[in-house]
Amino acid sequence: MKLSAHAEAMLAGELGPARRWAVEHQLQVGRMFDAEDMVEVSQAHMMADPESIGLAGLELVEGFAALPLDQRRVAIPMITDPRGVDLDYYDPLGQTEAMADIERRFIKACRAIGIVMTNTCINYQTVMPPVRGEHVAYGDTGVVIYSNSFCGARSNFEGGPSALAAGLTGQTPRYGLHLDKNRRATRRFSVEAQPEELTDWGVLGAVIGRRSGSYWEVPVIEGIERVPTSDEAKHMGAAMASYGSTPLFHIVNITPECDRLADVDGADLPAETVSKEDVAALRGSFGASGEKVDVVVFAAPQLSIVEMQRVAELCRGRRRHPDTALLVCTAASVYVDARAAGFIDDIEAFGGRVLQGTCFYQQYAREIGEANGWTRLLSNSTKIVNILGGYGYKPALASMEACVDAAVAGEVV
Repeated sequence: MKLSAHAEAMLAGELGPARRWAVEHQLQVGRMFDAEDMVEVSQAHMMADPESIGLAGLELVEGFAALPLDQRRVAIPMITDPRGVDLDYYDPLGQTEAMADIERRFIKACRAIGIVMTNTCINYQTVMPPVRGEHVAYGDTGVVIYSNSFCGARSNFEGGPSALAAGLTGQTPRYGLHLDKNRRATRRFSVEAQPEELTDWGVLGAVIGRRSGSYWEVPVIEGIERVPTSDEAKHMGAAMASYGSTPLFHIVNITPECDRLADVDGADLPAETVSKEDVAALRGSFGASGEKVDVVVFAAPQLSIVEMQRVAELCRGRRRHPDTALLVCTAASVYVDARAAGFIDDIEAFGGRVLQGTCFYQQYAREIGEANGWTRLLSNSTKIVNILGGYGYKPALASMEACVDAAVAGEVV
């Protein structure tokens, strides 16, 4: 791989061991994907919840944090994905002091190297959305697919070490979606049923993701009759990435790189129909009418201020069933605004709990379920119901309104 003079200096250790480690890591990744050189990136976003990093990852970052200041600071703006522990509320969830200790130590180490602890998977709604053509190094799959598809930015799925390396060097291997040729459509889907509310968009994304089934497939979608809101786009992308490892898709006349099918080489691809039956079948696989609900979860992705307002409106003047918990996960920056607007008060008066800077499936979901005896989980997130079946839950899917109704009734309505 071709390296700049600056990168060669980092590799030689002239800028300290952290940057040498970072370039060595990037060379290994780049060679794996046949990258010819590096591309400069303007910002980095790292997934590094304690359940994933463990002690090994923690000690790596703590080692960097102990270096002299000029050797340890990240080179570009760098932020974080949701944490695994809300340090203001973890013991009642069944999380342990050992879990919280890893979290505290990791936060301290990240801050020492200049990482801003935004703790969010909706940075494109809250912090610094990228613009069309901007090369970035993002980790969270939902962040990557939204930024690639709806912002027109360019990022691969960067694992935690790769995102950290990009933060330290300001570059990443030029492969995958940093290249024009890999952003062209490879599958063409024609949608029959128009999605309406958030969960509909998530289910549609899941159907297309499942049928695409590969990181290297790029779906182009036609037949969508209206521009989705930011939250609808968020749910669609998060589900597509969850079901298909998809990092980029196009919607004709909606997403920035695809005014027409021909813009992404989609006109000559055979059209595959996404029927009403396809959508209904996926949604039906997560049905549970009449069954007792242990916990209702709004997360994956974290909620925007608009979603927080809607949950608060649905909870206002009502009370959850004593045997059904309700958890809401949002970014700390959204939490501040939601508290000022009274939304948090409405949710807490209902009997729910709003967690800051975390996402349910990244915060020891299995251990939380076992500690509280939770099995049947209900959510409006198509992504989370896809994931949590592997964590010991029986997940069910419903609209936001139906989820709150179930929390009141104690069963799926």
